[in-house]
Amino acid sequence: MPEGAVTDEFAMASLNAAKQQLRTAMKHKLQAMTPESVLSQSLVVFNKLKTFPPFVKAKRVSVFLSMPGGEIQTDAIVRHALASGKEVFVPYLHKNPATSPALPVRVMDMVRLKDLADYEGLTPDRWGIPSINPATVHERQRVFGGPDAQHSQSTLLDLILMPGVAFDIDPNNGAIRRLGHGKGFYDYFLSRHSAKSAELGQQESPVLLYGLALSEQFLSPSEGAVPVGPFDQPLDGLILGNGEIKSPPAAK
Repeated sequence: MPEGAVTDEFAMASLNAAKQQLRTAMKHKLQAMTPESVLSQSLVVFNKLKTFPPFVKAKRVSVFLSMPGGEIQTDAIVRHALASGKEVFVPYLHKNPATSPALPVRVMDMVRLKDLADYEGLTPDRWGIPSINPATVHERQRVFGGPDAQHSQSTLLDLILMPGVAFDIDPNNGAIRRLGHGKGFYDYFLSRHSAKSAELGQQESPVLLYGLALSEQFLSPSEGAVPVGPFDQPLDGLILGNGEIKSPPAAK
């Protein structure tokens, strides 16, 4: 194996180890939170989001559906977005139709909720997250999918509200960094979304990326740093449970 490849492999292993160490530390920190604190912070985020220009202006919004605890609860956000007439898309995980050792086995698409009744009819998965019934996917508008999916410009998203394990700000350039759960679903989705945007004739993907986080998920410099690699995309902003909205310098 070439020396450069060995170095790259070692760097990637070190990066993954650092990420996993932070995930473990954050897991213990979040487990200590009370449900009341999570709900209180979720309400603060929701109230901020209702008048937040990027959310108000967005027509097609992707919203993650929450675990029962340990992260911002998005139920009120989904209901408000649907009531406001927005096209609301939620994550759907499935087997990758493209088979290659270099590609992930499972990938994420975003599928559109039909209405409030549709949302309320979702059933929790083993983690307690409301989930799309695979039997209904072929009937739904999707960003990606098989030949029965709607492939048009209308399926590009305007705004993605993203979960995460930990967030911070890069002291060197002010970028907002996000640590995910380690499966790479959002990284691969964003790569495909950008490619689809180019396919439809747009120079760049118009989608905005905003994280929603409990205050405990935002790291101060004294708590360490979020390790990032070449595929970790910085966010356009972050809304915290204490009411703060973090933006990179270019977005201010």
